[in-house]
Amino acid sequence: MADIQTIVVLTGAGISAESGLATFRGPEGLWEGRRVEEICTPEALFADRELVLDFYDQRRRALATVEPNAGHRALAWLDQHWPGELLIVTQNVDDLHERAGAQRVLHMHGELLSALCSACGARGGFAGDMIGGPRCAVCGQDALRPDIVFFGEMPYEMERIEALLTRADLFVSIGTSGAVYPAAGFVQGARQAGADTLELNLEPSAGSHHFHETRIGPASVLVPAWVEELIAEG
Repeated sequence: MADIQTIVVLTGAGISAESGLATFRGPEGLWEGRRVEEICTPEALFADRELVLDFYDQRRRALATVEPNAGHRALAWLDQHWPGELLIVTQNVDDLHERAGAQRVLHMHGELLSALCSACGARGGFAGDMIGGPRCAVCGQDALRPDIVFFGEMPYEMERIEALLTRADLFVSIGTSGAVYPAAGFVQGARQAGADTLELNLEPSAGSHHFHETRIGPASVLVPAWVEELIAEG
């Protein structure tokens, strides 16, 4: 991993799970008797807006009860000290990277602490409950929804992510299943462009065979060790 200038880090649910962030799925993968994949869709929002808003209101409240872990803090330290180009692309909608101190973060699936107006497209910070909450500050419509990429919607800033992957020297995937596209294909794009690729995960992901190296263990242990190793080599 010599001569590294540009790094792209992809993080998934595995890094936030160590902070105790609930997935809101029961033992059978259900919430309120429904599959999460049936709740987090534009169709569900149209059919039962309060159900969808309640799901995210509860997740927003839960987020306030957890803290960043050593994995988040190590990436924040890297962000603050890495002299080259770095982008932390996260599939997570929580703010634990930012609370740990990271700034070069891109939320490809949106943010729990942000609202999107279905009427005018305005976006802005939001920390309360949406049920019974305010109208859009821009257009005045009662049309706020979570600023989350629902199933069937396009992730945010894909062109920016793909452009950086083509010139990355190192791509690192942390705590992801490797089963959800388009993020699952990032390793292939980065590797084809000549990047070194590293996976840090509790168990081999569905795409482990695409990585040059896979390290198995908790993110709170593996990430600080990798960051220390990277800085030492630099």
